[in-house]
Amino acid sequence: MITLGRNPVSLTKMYNLPLPSLSPENYPFDLDLLPQPIYLVGGAVRDAILGRKREYLDLDFILPENAVGVAQKLAAHYKAGFVLLDPQRQIARVVFANATVDIAQQEGESLEIDLHRRDFTINAIAFNPHTQEIIDPLFGYADIQAGILRMVSQHNLEDDPLRLMRGYRQAAQLGFDIETHTQNTIRTLAPLLTQVATERVRTELSYMLLNSQGTPWIIKAIQDKLLAPFFQNITPEKYSRLQKVDAAYLELSQKWRQLEVELNTCIRGTIKTTWLGIAKLACLVSPNLEQAERELTELSYSRAEIKAVITVLRLYPKLNTSHMPLREQYELYKEAENVLPATCIMAMACDNSVEGIAPIIARYLNPDDPVAHPISLLNGKKLIIALNIPASPLIGKMLTEIAIAQIEGKVSTYDEAIEYARQFLAP
Repeated sequence: MITLGRNPVSLTKMYNLPLPSLSPENYPFDLDLLPQPIYLVGGAVRDAILGRKREYLDLDFILPENAVGVAQKLAAHYKAGFVLLDPQRQIARVVFANATVDIAQQEGESLEIDLHRRDFTINAIAFNPHTQEIIDPLFGYADIQAGILRMVSQHNLEDDPLRLMRGYRQAAQLGFDIETHTQNTIRTLAPLLTQVATERVRTELSYMLLNSQGTPWIIKAIQDKLLAPFFQNITPEKYSRLQKVDAAYLELSQKWRQLEVELNTCIRGTIKTTWLGIAKLACLVSPNLEQAERELTELSYSRAEIKAVITVLRLYPKLNTSHMPLREQYELYKEAENVLPATCIMAMACDNSVEGIAPIIARYLNPDDPVAHPISLLNGKKLIIALNIPASPLIGKMLTEIAIAQIEGKVSTYDEAIEYARQFLAP
């Protein structure tokens, strides 16, 4: 008798279920190229049971031996990308146009032992693509049906503390609850998360920042001391602000469809951070700009992400005024650029009304608006040549004043702009 899952049983639970997304025609390769036995494990199996569809497949296979060799042959056959992820543990990746396929050597002497080393029961289910058979030693299928995230063991969470954070992220993505004993264990082990590489923590957090489903779990992760070490100035007021960001996003999206699209767009050069995520990060970090920058740097956020958050923190208080002079509006748009939607959401989360910032948004969304999207009459090089002056900070000041004069209708041609600039030259 061996113990498998929550009850002593003498036989691993095995059954067949129709999983349309895992039918042979949906794989990016011919299943006959895979040896037997081989098993699909992890999120792909879980999502197939849930009926969740993925545009880009992320498949994880395990087999008893020669995992790297099988991956190499598969990549060579399809002229696909090949990456050796871990030569010691024998894990390799094959990259197709519409899928990533990881092939790993089984850990332990049997499939069941391998599955017992995983994080949560819902991810410890194996699927044999040749026989369409499901192997479920930890009763993960029952937990999937109940919408529960349950740890396989405390030791497995200790073995890779990122699994603590991953539990909250998966609960958010799947709409699941975390089983009470599991959540209590995560709280106990929370200090271990600081041992994990910060970029791995950041990746999990980025998933949770994508939509409103993640917000309550971010709050729980802070309350349970998982994220508290990374954001040291968190207060209950900030919990409320996070929730207000979600409400503001919904209100702005309903009024301006274009804003919804922009807020769900990832920042250039990043994979998971959207402009909505930037607004939420601005809620989490310290209001002190230098400390906020340190917190984001320690979490390995990029320069672009850090600059965006700092810009939001610096600019959102300026939206408190309902009658902003044209000069201030021009400077706001110039500094904010594509960070403006996130800035507006942050302003609303700080109790600004949508009516109060509607004129700012309307200008931003109008590509022909002369304040938000001015068309320059000249550039710095032309100004230097026309006035026969050296390059200096004065050039930037002149260009700003010319742009504002153009907005106010004082100049409208190149020659008028040059003459207007002369007044800033010393007599």
